[in-house]
Amino acid sequence: MRAITVQDRDAGVGGLTLTEMPYPHAAENDVIVRVHAAGFTPGELAWPATWTDRAGRDRTPSIPGHELSGVVAEVPTGTTGLTVGQRVFGLADWARNGSLAEFVAVEARNLAPLAADIDHTVAAALPISGLTAWQGLFDHARLTTGQTVLVHGAAGGVGSLAVQLAREVGAFVIGTGRAGDRDTVLGLGAQTFLDLDADDLGTAGEVDVVLDVVGGKTLEQSAELVRPGGTLVSIAMPPPVQPKDGRALFFIVEPDRVRLADLAERVRAGRLKPIVSAVRPLAEAAAALARHHRAPGKTIIRVAED
Repeated sequence: MRAITVQDRDAGVGGLTLTEMPYPHAAENDVIVRVHAAGFTPGELAWPATWTDRAGRDRTPSIPGHELSGVVAEVPTGTTGLTVGQRVFGLADWARNGSLAEFVAVEARNLAPLAADIDHTVAAALPISGLTAWQGLFDHARLTTGQTVLVHGAAGGVGSLAVQLAREVGAFVIGTGRAGDRDTVLGLGAQTFLDLDADDLGTAGEVDVVLDVVGGKTLEQSAELVRPGGTLVSIAMPPPVQPKDGRALFFIVEPDRVRLADLAERVRAGRLKPIVSAVRPLAEAAAALARHHRAPGKTIIRVAED
């Protein structure tokens, strides 16, 4: 099968190449999915699991990408819950070959059924970004109606969904980003936008929740904005500073079939709209992903047509 692979730790996105790889092996409780569309997180090339398996053994050349939408191609004996030919979307395992390939082996429990009226390119933008936004806002920060949330990187894959989810529960949303993101973020429903390059972050005032995808100085300054009892949640790095009378935490998104199905229903109902900034074929994945950070939302790789 054709796949995007990476072998050089120091090459970054420029080290991605299109090559032939063996058809994947289905472990216990896996299914094989024919990938129609895949998502990619640029930071994953720095993750240890991209380069070694769970036992610490080198697994290069490895196939990156952990978001996928496609059709079940094979259901090994003993795997239940899914059928051959079924449309699905979800998360590939962190420490195994991923979704930038024509076929991928995935644990069945990490996939959710996908309705026929949701395009694979839209579904592929949901798993990591949607689950991260939900888990950060509601599972970890316990955001509720009437609270104020500060969403950093509000035009990005995670941030854009977080803004929409927070607004739906009746929160007051302050979004941050670069100057060119203003219209996008306000169009998603944020009441206020702050330019991280030009505006004083302190003008946000006290907030109940901060959802951070940026890290660094922005994350450190955000601790000062959390009001007593509030929560600072980051997916970029462990917060170096704790809010004075609140809490701060770092988390890694977890697969959740039930929540994936809920997010898909929100998309079908028009209540949630993932931003897909570009769709590129597998052969152009390396070049497309090198430009990913310059556009709102996510770049999606189309691997196969419906």
